[in-house]
Amino acid sequence: MAEETTRPIPSQPLLVRVQQLLGTHLREMEAAYDRELEARHRYVAEVLEHLTFYRGKRLRPILLLLAAQACGRIDPGHHTLAAVVEMIHTATLVHDDVLDDATTRRHVATVNARWSNETSVLLGAYLFTHAFHLTSSLGDVQACRMIGRATNLVCAGEMMQVGEKGNLDLTEDQYLDIIEGKTAELTAVSCELGALFAGSTPAVCEAMDRYGRSIGMAFQIADDLLDVLGNEDQTGKTLGSDLRKQKLTLPIIHLLANCPPEDAQTLRAKLAQPDDTTVAFIRPLLARCGSVEYARTRAVEYVVAARQQLSLLPESPARSLLEDIADFTMKRSA
Repeated sequence: MAEETTRPIPSQPLLVRVQQLLGTHLREMEAAYDRELEARHRYVAEVLEHLTFYRGKRLRPILLLLAAQACGRIDPGHHTLAAVVEMIHTATLVHDDVLDDATTRRHVATVNARWSNETSVLLGAYLFTHAFHLTSSLGDVQACRMIGRATNLVCAGEMMQVGEKGNLDLTEDQYLDIIEGKTAELTAVSCELGALFAGSTPAVCEAMDRYGRSIGMAFQIADDLLDVLGNEDQTGKTLGSDLRKQKLTLPIIHLLANCPPEDAQTLRAKLAQPDDTTVAFIRPLLARCGSVEYARTRAVEYVVAARQQLSLLPESPARSLLEDIADFTMKRSA
């Protein structure tokens, strides 16, 4: 790993700087998002209104717009594409909550908890189809192809994870393959689209793809750590879902390979049939066996890799924010 460390970046000042640089463009993105999802039917409109509670930091639209700005310019097409990647991301959140039996997200009831799994599945499909419809409004075949391919890989990654449920012999490489699809692919295409529609060279577009991909990998590893170490009052969402659904993540994979022999049998039994005591049993083991530190180190390696990709870009406030967002992926608590 390169001799580089991440700087502690408080989320609020970082988001203030993003707003100062991109505020108008983010409002244009929100307007495009809302126009596309206008609904006449009362029930559909009510469910869509509930999605406003799902709106978080808007990481993917921000990455797309910052990539465009750092590469020279933001055009109206970028606003549309930023809305598209946010729709796709929101669709995955809605479906994830069904898969995880989650009841809370961002301190409010999930769609499946407030209404039903049927509504959540249909809402996710609704968001996907509107994302493709909105992309087609640009009249750009390459954008449609890139969004379609990324969505395919996101869904494939989720299916791979379901297929490996309960596999206590899942390897780190298999885990990384899963999260590259389900999480990193969308951040990668967001950054690449930002650069591409700003008129960047193929080399810069590829570098921005790698930046976004590395950010996505670091983000998911950090998220997996939060799932076993976080506090629901702080994160605002249901935690421990990976363990309950027998989805192995990096800290657990490392723990299985490095826990003391006297704990191995109990650990495997707890993971094979998780209950309310599983998290309490695993947390001290994760710390003692270095599994938390190992996962954090791997995430930091991705952060460093992401920052290195920005060397092709000229110095600018947008590039500086891209660097700091890379660092922030390991500093967040929600």
